[in-house]
Amino acid sequence: MPVILIEKQTPRITRLTLNRPERRNALTLELMSELTAAVEEAAADSAQRILIFRGAGKAFCTGLDLEAAADSSKAHDTAEAVARMLLALAETRLVTIATVHGAAVAGGAGIMSACDFVVAAEGTKIGYPEVRRGLVAGLVMTFLRRQLRERDLRELLLASELIDAERAREIGLVNRVVPIDALENEAKKITDSVLQGAPGAITNSKRLLEKLWSTSVGEDIEVALRHHLEARESAEAKEGIAAFNEKRPPNWV
Repeated sequence: MPVILIEKQTPRITRLTLNRPERRNALTLELMSELTAAVEEAAADSAQRILIFRGAGKAFCTGLDLEAAADSSKAHDTAEAVARMLLALAETRLVTIATVHGAAVAGGAGIMSACDFVVAAEGTKIGYPEVRRGLVAGLVMTFLRRQLRERDLRELLLASELIDAERAREIGLVNRVVPIDALENEAKKITDSVLQGAPGAITNSKRLLEKLWSTSVGEDIEVALRHHLEARESAEAKEGIAAFNEKRPPNWV
């Protein structure tokens, strides 16, 4: 079964579905590599203008698959795959829309945060609980620091509690909150508006937004990757991931 479903809705719009519903679309090396390749392939088609992301099953994405992450020999490969995926999302010329439901957590909330637009279903739980696993949400922080006030950012990362979709909208993490059966229609409203803009003007607007930051996403991700790996290879991460998989509280020393 493919872990990414690719559906060309129109010659200009492609929908990508994360397709590991039995694991709440938790991120594996395979899924991240295929998602990155799908984004790059869509961008290479000059007719394409919009990418829509969704998750199969009960949740958008619950982040890194911590069963797979227990294999510390793959820590570097996994971290670099996350970095490549987020960079592909951030740098694509296409307009990206995340339609999230159920839960968008950790790396799953990272995918959402790297998109141009986010439409969330009512009741969706969103958050960055990495510190509770002995990890650092460094790669995701690249985007969050551009989108949120510092007080809200510290609350999300340090208290690490999940918030609901309406709270996420209040702090600027998502654009719109709608009933779950209205997600697709709300995304269509955005695509209809975007397609009224000139393709080159929209691409150049995205490029200028990026250039107006003092550092690029690429530079920030490079710094963040070092912090992420330092935490990923720590004793705290080993304990945090083990505790999660064993369904027990972590024993922080």
